[in-house]
Amino acid sequence: MISILLLSCENKTSAVVSAKDNDVEKRIEALLKQMTLEEKIGQMYQISSFDNSGKMQELVKKGEIGSVLNLTNPEVINALQQVAMEESRLKIPLIVGRDVIHGFKTIFPIPLGQAASFNPQLVEDGARVAAIEAASCGINWTFAPMIDIARDPRWGRIAESLGEDPYLTSVLGAAMIKGFQSEDLSGRTAIAACPKHFVGYGAAEAGKDYNSTFIPERTLRNVYLPSFETAVRAGAATFMTSFNDNDGVPSSGNKFILDQVLRKEWQFDGFVVSDWESIREMIPHGFCKDEKEAAEKAVNAGVDMEMVSPTYTKYLKELLDEGKVKMATIDNAVRNILRIKFRLGLFENPFVDINSPSVLYAEEHLQKAKQAAIESAVLLKNEKATLPLNEQVKTIAVIGPMADAPHDQMGTWVFDGDKNYTQTPLKALQAAYGDKIRILYAKGTEYSRDKSTAGIPAAVAAARNADVALIFVGEESILSGEAHSLTDLHLQGAQSELIEAVAKTGKPVVTVVMAGRPLTIGRDVEHSQAVLYNFHPGTMGGPAIIDLLFGKAVPSGKLPVTFPKNAGQTPMYYAHNNTGRPYQGNETMLADIPLEAGQTSLGNTSFHLDAGFDPLYPFGYGLSYTTFEYSNLALSAGTLKPTDVLTVTIDITNTGKHDATEIAQLYTQDCFASVTRPVKELKRFERISLKAGEKKTLTFTLPVEELAFYNIDMKKVVEAGNFNLWVGPHSQEGLKASFVVN
Repeated sequence: MISILLLSCENKTSAVVSAKDNDVEKRIEALLKQMTLEEKIGQMYQISSFDNSGKMQELVKKGEIGSVLNLTNPEVINALQQVAMEESRLKIPLIVGRDVIHGFKTIFPIPLGQAASFNPQLVEDGARVAAIEAASCGINWTFAPMIDIARDPRWGRIAESLGEDPYLTSVLGAAMIKGFQSEDLSGRTAIAACPKHFVGYGAAEAGKDYNSTFIPERTLRNVYLPSFETAVRAGAATFMTSFNDNDGVPSSGNKFILDQVLRKEWQFDGFVVSDWESIREMIPHGFCKDEKEAAEKAVNAGVDMEMVSPTYTKYLKELLDEGKVKMATIDNAVRNILRIKFRLGLFENPFVDINSPSVLYAEEHLQKAKQAAIESAVLLKNEKATLPLNEQVKTIAVIGPMADAPHDQMGTWVFDGDKNYTQTPLKALQAAYGDKIRILYAKGTEYSRDKSTAGIPAAVAAARNADVALIFVGEESILSGEAHSLTDLHLQGAQSELIEAVAKTGKPVVTVVMAGRPLTIGRDVEHSQAVLYNFHPGTMGGPAIIDLLFGKAVPSGKLPVTFPKNAGQTPMYYAHNNTGRPYQGNETMLADIPLEAGQTSLGNTSFHLDAGFDPLYPFGYGLSYTTFEYSNLALSAGTLKPTDVLTVTIDITNTGKHDATEIAQLYTQDCFASVTRPVKELKRFERISLKAGEKKTLTFTLPVEELAFYNIDMKKVVEAGNFNLWVGPHSQEGLKASFVVN
């Protein structure tokens, strides 16, 4: 059960671990006593190989670098480690960082896609494969998972997130940390995880990257901090600060979140690294007048290691002499860094074995990536059971710019992915069915942003000569990710015109989307008999999609983020608070407004005249090739105490003709509280596999203490009162029950 995953993360104290930690602490103190100030500051500096490749060996020899990033050549890494271990005075190894976000060489679906699986084991497996491949090249630290709560699809980095929900993000983030770090952080295939961005980056104003956020403390604690607290309980080795300022304070200088919350409240004992030059960027923020002040505020706030910008190396000694920074502060930062190096086993095993057989693109890894792509796909529409395709299909028109786009299919943050290993839908279709089915290929548009309609007639002609048209559309990988924010979320270029033109042939249209974010595809859905949505699916996306289209696999993915009808509805998320005048469902819409209508005649409630209230698709939504019936919802008690555990049972029946997996979701609502509470909150989910016609009873256990929140007095409590509970297939549908907490 999911609850066990979260609770087990909290039990980290054992005699064995304690003894090991005591030994590490003794070794840290012994090293600290020998270190010069320059060597201490050196441990707090991370250099990028992009900018300083010629200086690295010299600096390592002098003990003035603690970490290097963006090196992937194992021979070069070994050479640097050799300098550190044999030529430097104190023989302190380097920690080598790299952005290994959703795969190193074998690329898995983007994190937002993995979140659509609602499968912690799948997410853990993906991180494990990434760690094995990265570690084989000498990398021992990744800047993932990104556990920002992301509720605005305009923000390009939503692709890197695990969605809009704090509970889902917490569960999957913990799974990803376990996958990266394994059961033993000192193992040869373990790499240190780095949850990011601490904190609130996903709430950037207007969905614009690096922008300010204004999150009050109560919302910060109830929504944006829980996933990071879970990451600490899961044993995350490091943390990264975010670029944004919140309420005027940049994260890299925010003592409240870094010292009060992370260190004092959560007892985090790993180290904190800044994001790329984010310490120096506090100057253009207007928070610091120069680099010296930036170094002072960052180190005193609790940033242990500086990424790339050299304010620490330039000014910490001077700040120490002036009494603006204490030696104890520097010593604590170095302790935190050394602690992780010891836990990683780098002092004993700093080198990578370059003679071992390659694990890159191992067959087992490719199969796990394929399964991840299968479970990450979300079926949004399937009119008249258009899918799965059957044996009567003799000719298929393959259309669209994403049908054979091996680079773009991998998605954002794939520095080390190789498109030559990518298996696209076109190639997978040809390999699996080329000898049985006639395949007509016409791109229609050359790439996703292509506005030219010159290729559409050829695509229409192909569709006319086929039994079904498969149209592959979406986004190039460059359109999502860091600094790739958008205000227009429609399909780019002439892709919508392409779909509409093909639809006019009267042939069945199956639209397959590959994108890095939720897109406003309402008009495209109308012109399609079936729609399969894939957040950029990675190396094995092609075979996964073809298996889904032909029924060798059945879609089970659910949306980890709300799909708006248009960008004007954003930010939009299911767990919103109610207003004093909530939408009633019968208000007059824009097209129906009478001329000279009275000012109050349209219904004075909370909705948009041109879009209504509901999204295009709600959080948790996803269809299957079968149907499921929920029945017999029962609670173990109607009245509970805060120390009780609520047991919820429900029957789920597969009422269709296909064996399939359903993702059942449990939501609660605190009806009345000292502060307004969300209309629904996800508390549990479970994947349940059912054969056609089979019925199973599903049991959820929910400790009442998990209903706690930060109240009017900023205390985390379970308040007495009435609660609603739903179990169903998504956030807008399900069987309802109620209970009382005394």
